[in-house]
Amino acid sequence: MKMHSQENPAAAFVPMLYLKDLAAAITFYKKAFGATERWRVSNADGSVHVAEMDIPPASFRMHEEVSRDGALSPPTLKGTTVIINLLVPDPDRLAAQAIAAGAKEVSPMRDYEYGFRQGTIADPFGHLWCLERMDDLNKIPKLPS
Repeated sequence: MKMHSQENPAAAFVPMLYLKDLAAAITFYKKAFGATERWRVSNADGSVHVAEMDIPPASFRMHEEVSRDGALSPPTLKGTTVIINLLVPDPDRLAAQAIAAGAKEVSPMRDYEYGFRQGTIADPFGHLWCLERMDDLNKIPKLPS
C-alpha cells in the first residue's frame, strides 16, 4: 500500500499557469504573494521549463508556453479563461503588496452581499487573481435540499 503525505498527497488540485518568462514570474510571485519555490526543472540553456510554487496551503505550477499543445500564455491568447481565487486572511494587504510588485488592479477590493470581501488583480503575465476572504458564510445562498 502506498503511503500519502504532504509531499505525496492522495489527491490535490494544482493549477498550471503557462508563461513566457518563468524566471520573472518566480520573482514576481515571491514579492507579490510571499510564495516559495518548491522545485524547478531547467532547460539546457538554463531557462526555467517548469516550476512549482507554494502560497500555503495552496500550490501551483508554472510552465513555459507549449504552442504545439495549445498551452499558451494570456498575452498569446489575448486573454485568459481562468481567474485564480486565492483565499487569504487579509486580501486588502495582499492586493496592495501585489500592486507594489507590479500587478494591476482589475476590480477594487469590496464587500459583496454573499459574505465575501474580494478584488481582482492582473499579474504582469496576464493571469487574473481574485484575492478574497469569506467574512460571513451565513450570507452564501443555500442549495435546496
